[in-house]
Formats: sequence, C-alpha cells, structure tokens
Amino acid sequence: MQLGIRAHDCLGDTFEELIANIKNQELKCIQLALDKAITEFPTDECAMTPGMALYIKKILAKNEIDVAVLGCYLNLGTPDKEQLAQTTDIYKARIRFASLLGCGVVGTETGAVNTTYSYEEANGSDEALETFIEHLRPVVDYAEKLGVIVALECVWSHIVCNVQRMRKVLDAINSPNLQVIYDPINTFRPNTEIDQEAMMNEAFELLGDDIAAIHIKDFVIEDGKIVPAPMGEGIFRFDVLMKWIKARKPKIHVLMEETTPDNSIKSRDFVLEQFDKA
Repeated sequence: MQLGIRAHDCLGDTFEELIANIKNQELKCIQLALDKAITEFPTDECAMTPGMALYIKKILAKNEIDVAVLGCYLNLGTPDKEQLAQTTDIYKARIRFASLLGCGVVGTETGAVNTTYSYEEANGSDEALETFIEHLRPVVDYAEKLGVIVALECVWSHIVCNVQRMRKVLDAINSPNLQVIYDPINTFRPNTEIDQEAMMNEAFELLGDDIAAIHIKDFVIEDGKIVPAPMGEGIFRFDVLMKWIKARKPKIHVLMEETTPDNSIKSRDFVLEQFDKA
C-alpha cells in the first residue's frame, strides 16, 4: 500500500514547508483539503486557476507526494435549489482543478436531507437516496468529461449510511468515474453491536472492485459512542483490513486520519507493522 495522511493534520507555515515535512515522514500521499492545508493564499473557486494547480503539482512532484484525495465535502442532499446549484458549481470547479493536478479522486461524503448537513432519521429513507442520486448524476457526468474520478464515502449518519445503499448508488449511476473511499469505522453505528470482521467482509464483497482509496484510524467505545483513538490504542481490527489490502489492492492509497503532529510517526510505524504482519 501507499500510506499517507490528511495534509492539514501536519505542520508547515507554507504549503511548500508542509509538503516537505510530509515527505520527511516517509509518507507517500495526502488527502488535500485546500482551505485547511493552504493558508498563505486564497483557494476558493475564483483562485483555482490552472496556474495554481500547476504550482501545487510542481511542489508535490518535487517531494514525490500524490494527492490521493482532493476533498470536496459538501451537501449534495440539500433540498434548497439555490444551495444545490452553488454546491454543484463548487464540485465542478474541484473536478476541473483535479484534472490539472492529477489527483487520484475527488472525495466526498453523501450529505443530508436538510440545509445544515445534520443527522436526522429521514437521511436513511428511500426518498433521500433517490434525491441524492439525482443530485449526484450531473457531477459524475461532468467528471466523465474531464477524466476525473469522484469517490463517495459512506457514513452511518448520512444519506449513504451503509454499504448496501452505496451499492445502489453505484449501480444507479453506472459510471466508471464513480468509485468509493472506504472508511470501515464510518460505517459502524453507535449504540449497536459491531461485528467488525463481518461488516468489513460484506463491504469487500459488495464494493471491493470499486474501492479507490481507504481511510484508516482507530477507535474505542465510550458510553455507546464511537470515539477516535490513537493508532494502536483502540479496538479496530487492523488485521482484517490489512489482509484484504495485501491480497486485493496492491499500491492503493491508504490515508491515516485523526493523527496529530506528535503521534503521526508512531501511527505510521504501527500501520506499516500491521501491514507487514497481515
């Protein structure tokens, strides 16, 4: 696997310094949230010119770092037509930027049925799923034109709340430019019994061919809630995930989440150790 990190979880006063620091940690790829990782110049839609993309690309190439995921985590489930139009335009801008930058995927989650991107039971309804598919389709159509992959991340509190619903979205859109970012822990539902191995095996069976990148972190259960934990200090079944990566997904981008500058090296070493043991 090619192990990486969210760029904004690392230190650097400038983007060049940030990427150099990531290279010095011997990491291979990043998830890039432009507004979180770059602070010395604007990165809004107006600023996302080909010149900016190629400037960023040169810095990344110099440090042999891939952009595994260009983040665009906005609400495509919104019922507000004006908000949806603005959001769709932002997705298209990120897709254009990704085509110049050479990103692995443009990554997103799947939103909510309200304008506040918050959990409610209606997120899990059939109507919500149909609306999301309708709103996603023009985004994927645009990605096809520019040769960019859009990748969805399943989260238990969002519209695509489980791997079965993810499969329905993939089948409905039916595009090679729509794939999956798999984060096992995001599919674990609080206050329920979690059979990690069974849930991951089901995800691999339903989605395996379409998984383009992986998020990895650890967790504990506190008062029925799923709480992030430092890598190796929780209860996540790294062995199950690593065996599958080793067997089926050589060289896939794997991005560590919930790390800090103080523990990223320790986290890296733990993850690589788990991969070697698998």
